[in-house]
Amino acid sequence: MSEQTHDQKLRELLLERYDQIDQRTLRHWLRFYLKRASWSGVVRGAYLVKRLLDILASALLLLLLAPLFLIVAVAIRLEDAGPIFFKQQRVGRWGTLFTIWKFRSMYTDAEERKQALLAQNEMSGGVIFKMKEDPRVTRVGRLIRKTSIDELPQLWNVLKGEMSLVGPRPPVPQEVDQYSLSDRRRLEVIPGITCIWQVSGRSEIPFEQQVELDVQYIQSQSLWTDIKILLKTVPALLLGTGAY
Repeated sequence: MSEQTHDQKLRELLLERYDQIDQRTLRHWLRFYLKRASWSGVVRGAYLVKRLLDILASALLLLLLAPLFLIVAVAIRLEDAGPIFFKQQRVGRWGTLFTIWKFRSMYTDAEERKQALLAQNEMSGGVIFKMKEDPRVTRVGRLIRKTSIDELPQLWNVLKGEMSLVGPRPPVPQEVDQYSLSDRRRLEVIPGITCIWQVSGRSEIPFEQQVELDVQYIQSQSLWTDIKILLKTVPALLLGTGAY
């Protein structure tokens, strides 16, 4: 065999081999992108369904609960002169700041009095401030807190897309400043009015366990999971378990 013929066959062999490699690589990347596009479509579809449910439910509930809102507003104003609603800056998904709305359940000077009560914090972990017998809470406030009626104005936040019906509770910026890296996983989803730990004991659950439950929800969230949490929320509110 001449040297020229040998070189020609070697080139043909190499070209054939690399052509096969290129085809295998192309098929590999094609399967990868198809799987990625399929998964992205599933996630986007689930988000759109969840968002549609949030819009329809929040709009309907705001309409149906309007008479209750009026009664609560009058009761708050009669007991303690001041604003009916309490607004506060909270941290949403990916650290986005937004204004949350609640019925005011405390006296108007509650924030000024908080510093003197910090040593009496009953929430394990020290990140969230909670007291069972908080002297800053009004009589009307105790009732609407027990039944979580004070949270209902957040249906407006849900309608606007800042919150969802189900999701980790939105923290205040001061709480996020104290978060560890693992705690910040709670900011990976849109916050909600109700969440898994609120139907499992509410304020009785230590902060560290709240984070664990929120992370479990984030990792396994689905429309069916949200529906189950919403169904469990009703008896949890009626019984007032762990609320203060």
